[in-house]
Amino acid sequence: MPSVEQLTKLMAADPTDPFAPYALAMEHTKLGQLVTALDFFDRCLALDSGYCYAYFHKAQVQKTLGDRLGARATLTHGIAAAKKVGDGKALNELSGLLDELE
Repeated sequence: MPSVEQLTKLMAADPTDPFAPYALAMEHTKLGQLVTALDFFDRCLALDSGYCYAYFHKAQVQKTLGDRLGARATLTHGIAAAKKVGDGKALNELSGLLDELE
């Protein structure tokens, strides 16, 4: 995986591509920088509301931070997005995580 620095340059080079903020969110999650990770998940989803796994991983971060209500809301939006784009695998994973929070 590219470094945070490389991903930041990639995002600057093409600010309309949702991959770079998603990848930055994942890297910040690995580094334990969870609030920063949430910001990058939000940036990704602002660029592409159908980026289903951004919802999944954002909800996991929210759950880790103790924001179960926020995680449920994120998963609800993610489930709607997965249905809209027809991503059955993401739909199952999002639904499964939502069931864990219930």
